[in-house]
Amino acid sequence: MIRLGDQFFDLGNPLVLLALAGLAILFLLLILTMRAAGRSARMAEPLLAQMAALGGRVQSLSDGQQQLAGGLHHVSEAQAAAQARVLGLMEQRLAEVSRGMTESLHGTATRTARSLGELQQRLETIDKAQANIEKLSGNVLSLQDILANKQTRGAFGEIQLNDIVLKALPSDSFTMQATLSNGRRADCLIHLPDPPGHIVVDAKFPLDAYEALRRATNNSELIEAQRRLRIDVRNHLKAIADRYILEGETADGALMFLPSEAVYAELHANFPELVREGFALKVWIVSPTTCMAVLNTMRAVLKDARMRAQAGTIRRELAALHSDVDRLAMRVGSLDRHFGQAAKDIEEIKISAEKAGKRARRLDNFDFEDLAQAPVPQVVPLATPRT
Repeated sequence: MIRLGDQFFDLGNPLVLLALAGLAILFLLLILTMRAAGRSARMAEPLLAQMAALGGRVQSLSDGQQQLAGGLHHVSEAQAAAQARVLGLMEQRLAEVSRGMTESLHGTATRTARSLGELQQRLETIDKAQANIEKLSGNVLSLQDILANKQTRGAFGEIQLNDIVLKALPSDSFTMQATLSNGRRADCLIHLPDPPGHIVVDAKFPLDAYEALRRATNNSELIEAQRRLRIDVRNHLKAIADRYILEGETADGALMFLPSEAVYAELHANFPELVREGFALKVWIVSPTTCMAVLNTMRAVLKDARMRAQAGTIRRELAALHSDVDRLAMRVGSLDRHFGQAAKDIEEIKISAEKAGKRARRLDNFDFEDLAQAPVPQVVPLATPRT
């Protein structure tokens, strides 16, 4: 950019370069003219004319340069306005995006907090369940310790039998740990009427042989475990038959209580000959479920026997009740007659009261004429007796 007076010219503009070139030529011509001052005026006049024409052209170039500068100014202003609008739109869009992101982050944070709370609750539930599982595991280990010992295993069966009998029978219909005449002590003696008589229930738990049967991994172990189970169950059946079936004292049979449904099912599924041997010895094998069914049947027998024993008393009470009902009917009839007579007397009293009320109203109103007109009852004189 160069400045000539009040005008600015861009050196990169071809027109400006052309004008400068013309000025340079003009300057050279002036120099030549000054050097050739002695030449004839006729030669100077065309040169002056050319210089005037060149000045006009320079002025035209200056005017075009001004118009170009104005256009560039307008273009610059339009570009600045467009940039401002773009910046405004971008700022608005950024504000909307920022607001949306803020709301989304807030909603996400809320949902995350809710999810964390629910997760915390589930973790607490899992912790409680874990504690219960650990407690249950301890109880299972304790139960295994109990079942591992033969004596404690027997006590476990007796306790389970006691619970079942207590739920099924009246408390006066059985005796736990009853001693028989032969000195043997039965786990439970149920007092039933003759027949069949008192029945003994003895708890047995052949767990060792059953667990060996479950743990068997080959054929030889399986055969050995089956043999042990047969021996144990046969010994239990024979012991019960010999100790707890006494003629004249107990029923002609007894029950062997197995505290495990699994052992009971194993015997009936794979050892039916043991069940038949029990039938032959009149010793019936029962599990907790079947024992409850048998005891409920015994309860019905006890109820029927007690009803028969009390039949005479019931008949006497029914006769007395019939007499009481007859006596009550007679008394109700007498009371009904009294009520009828009382109702008749009340009706007559009401009539007399109405008459007395009417007479009292007449006297109160001084209606003596009505009283005078009232018929005087005729009095029949008494006849003088003749002498």
